[in-house]
Amino acid sequence: MTEIKPKSFWNKPEGVTGALVLAGLGLGIGYLSVTFLGSILAFLMTTTGILVGLLTLGAIVFMALDGQTRALVSYMYKSAMKWITSMFIQINPIAILKGYVDDLRNNLKSMRRQIAKLRGQMHKLKEMILNNSKDIESNLTLAQEAKSSNDQAQIILKTRKAGRLQESNLKLDELYRKMEVLYRVLTKMYENSSILVEDIEDQVKIKEQEYKAITAGNSAMKSAMSVIKGDKDKRAIFDAALEAIADDVSQKVGEMEQFMSLSENFMQSIDLQNGVFEEEGLKMLEKWENEGISLLLGDTKKTIIQDANDDSNILELEHPEREPVKLERRNQYDSLFE
Repeated sequence: MTEIKPKSFWNKPEGVTGALVLAGLGLGIGYLSVTFLGSILAFLMTTTGILVGLLTLGAIVFMALDGQTRALVSYMYKSAMKWITSMFIQINPIAILKGYVDDLRNNLKSMRRQIAKLRGQMHKLKEMILNNSKDIESNLTLAQEAKSSNDQAQIILKTRKAGRLQESNLKLDELYRKMEVLYRVLTKMYENSSILVEDIEDQVKIKEQEYKAITAGNSAMKSAMSVIKGDKDKRAIFDAALEAIADDVSQKVGEMEQFMSLSENFMQSIDLQNGVFEEEGLKMLEKWENEGISLLLGDTKKTIIQDANDDSNILELEHPEREPVKLERRNQYDSLFE
């Protein structure tokens, strides 16, 4: 969590509003200046115009040189943009986090169904590989018997059939390994996402009351005075921490949904009944395996892939995934409020 950096004002929704307002003001001033250039120049030639011009120039210079004034103007502008933005979209971090909790819970239900479906497919595939292995042994035995009776036709027929089954098993073994990677990843994502939901809910419960207290105690005037004095605005710091959590959760939810989509497409590319599968599905999974660190899996991604390709590390499909047990541990987001 120490790697999470708060977004700058311009990278937030209110920053987009602020940029549009500035662009609109710039265009408006430019248009008025060109349209009424003669009148403006005539006004500036008068005593009143000179006085207004000097006062405006003086205010701009003073603002540019005085840090407190710049900070106050910046604070007022950002607050105004935030208020305008809040009329159109949800920017309350607590409300956003509650929305992510709902999304995660829905995704967890879908992921659980996918895991169950994948486990069923893996059982079928394992059975196909086992049956092929039995048929290979049977055909090789028959070929050996045909060799004893010097039946060349049967020798060729049975050895070729055994060869085709062996080739089929090689492909099915490769497919099973990929499905095992998929299964291990989905179960680990399910576990980590369950913990993530728990952490977010704990933070929302605790921080919602704190947020209300800080919001009530930090009036706009009080926050402005803090900015002028150069003190840290408690509400701004609290907002930044909550926004950092929301950004982190947003990325993790996105990764979760992306992998679920990948796994669904992969499963749809497999036709076990006819013993065929599309190479595109395997390529999609291999591409994911070769990509960087996963936000949801962390450093365990590499270990999961290694375990799936380790023949000595046998996956127990007979035991369905269990719900993560709630343990006494530090909330992963606590450090943001320290």
